[in-house]
Amino acid sequence: MKFSWDKISTPIVCLAPMAGYTDSAYRQIVKEIEPNIVCFSELTSINAIEHGSKKTLKMLEFNKSEQPLITQLFGNDPEFFAEAGKKITSLPASERPCGIDINMGCPASKVIKNCSGSAILKDPTLAGKIVSALCKSTSLPISVKMRIGYTSYEEDYFLNFIKILEKAGAHALTIHGRTTRQGYSGEANFEPIYLAKNTLKIPVIGNGDIDSAEKALETPLDGLMIGRASIGNPWLMKEIYQSLHKKSRKTITPPTFPQKLPTIKKHLHLAIALYGERIGLLEMRKHLAEYISGMPNASKYRQEIMQTSSPEEVLDVLDSIPG
Repeated sequence: MKFSWDKISTPIVCLAPMAGYTDSAYRQIVKEIEPNIVCFSELTSINAIEHGSKKTLKMLEFNKSEQPLITQLFGNDPEFFAEAGKKITSLPASERPCGIDINMGCPASKVIKNCSGSAILKDPTLAGKIVSALCKSTSLPISVKMRIGYTSYEEDYFLNFIKILEKAGAHALTIHGRTTRQGYSGEANFEPIYLAKNTLKIPVIGNGDIDSAEKALETPLDGLMIGRASIGNPWLMKEIYQSLHKKSRKTITPPTFPQKLPTIKKHLHLAIALYGERIGLLEMRKHLAEYISGMPNASKYRQEIMQTSSPEEVLDVLDSIPG
């Protein structure tokens, strides 16, 4: 069935696009734990797509189990967005995502110095042109991920900006409750996001500081997006989804490390299959460090993992960790 933001069961629970983390291997793990999650890809450069970068085109690949998958694009040229939209739409059905998201929220300096990501928040006219150009180039639903402001939150400016996105054709908005200047510091402010929900007709998804099922409950929004809190704890996605959808009346007991271990091992194998052994092991180190974070002697096991040079050695370290 064709994916649609206004027809999917709400509250929607999404895996945030995180550079260096939400690759195909991790998305497959999240979907195995909770199949109802909507996954977003790592942010992908429209400039690199335009110039045929093999590494970037590789990032567009996914496993069918990840659907509905939303491919996130970043850049600042409306024409390049349109061309990227055409190329993605022309992919065979089995290789085509269910939607495209425009990044207007990334606060990373290397992104905003090129006037991309959340730098676009400073130019509402450009934002509208980008959404309009992409919408005209593809039949796929278009969403936007943004923040509540660049330097500060100003209600009138914010309302004008989101109305421009809706009028330009955006089918959904995900809003992170911080400004670009805040980065990831301080607390996320959800009041502007609630205001957006009450102002717009399209679905509004909230993002920022959702790190437990308790925080997710009773949301008046169309959905929530979880990012950093899921790294090392993809089981959180299931806890939140099931709590929001009343799948279980009981408090969900977090799995023990021995119960997590088969999933962690599968993640390792998926990463190696995706990148090859050497790069796969390197990519997994950050995930493995988070998987064992907070456990007794975690620093000892983390150091041992960093010194491994083969999958077998990593598995030996994981198997040596007591439950």
